[in-house]
Amino acid sequence: MTSLVIAEHNNTTLKGATLNTVTAALQCGGDVHVLVAGANAGAAAAAAAQVAGVAKVLHADGVALEHGLAENMAALVLAIAGNYSHILFAATASGKNIAPRVAAKLDVAQISDITKVLAVDTFERPIYAGNAIATVQSADAVKVVTVRTTGFDPASASGGSAPVEVLAALSASDKTAFIGSEIAKNDRPELTAAKIIVSGGRAMGSSEKFNAVLTPLADKLGAALGASRAAVDAGYAPNDWQVGQTGKIVAPQLYIACGISGAIQHLAGMKDSKVIVAINKDAEAPIFSVADYGLEADLFVAVPELVAAL
Repeated sequence: MTSLVIAEHNNTTLKGATLNTVTAALQCGGDVHVLVAGANAGAAAAAAAQVAGVAKVLHADGVALEHGLAENMAALVLAIAGNYSHILFAATASGKNIAPRVAAKLDVAQISDITKVLAVDTFERPIYAGNAIATVQSADAVKVVTVRTTGFDPASASGGSAPVEVLAALSASDKTAFIGSEIAKNDRPELTAAKIIVSGGRAMGSSEKFNAVLTPLADKLGAALGASRAAVDAGYAPNDWQVGQTGKIVAPQLYIACGISGAIQHLAGMKDSKVIVAINKDAEAPIFSVADYGLEADLFVAVPELVAAL
């Protein structure tokens, strides 16, 4: 019984989500192999070989794999799928794009967003925006799984010494082509990997107030900035800052929610945070039900005072 983890990387370094996915794969039992597919991605393959617990790295290199197009990635995974009992993807935009194609071609049910491995064929996953936990058992010969990375600690990025096996890259699909990408530049930590997140909600009032009040706090703490869907919809913050069921799922060491009421969709994206601090002048705000520390106060007074005290 061997598991295959599909690595996410930028052709140079592994993304943090891959380390969490390796942990989930290790809990499935047996050996864990990691597939690193890209273009000139030797450095990423070498990094994968250093991950603790990895038994082998499969390295496929080719122009068709440079941008991780789902059609090309799925074809590569399918070519080697017969060797594995479990195929695991991080539940990211990339993983959610490739995994369903693999599951459909293998004619198996995809097991999505797992947060716990109970047995080799049994998993837990949240449903109803995290208000209930489903236990899912699969009788499929190959389990195609996406992993909610906040549910698993990352594997150590060092300490391993796995061999690297080179795979032949497949030809590119004639159905899709990479045209271009627009990458948002940000000096702050990536939201899903940040240890501290400062988030704002609709109560911020405007994008100017959002930045004027929360940016100094984030700067002091070295934190990423996040936002509720209401704040994003109102134009106070960009889409890639959105935390919640329809945004990013995060679990930092510290999550500071400023002016966020705590709608169920937002809680689904951050309630696994280790320590939650809520600042809201509404004592009945649902965010206080999940907060470890709550401050009933006007955020426009409390946050600057907090910044001054740091």
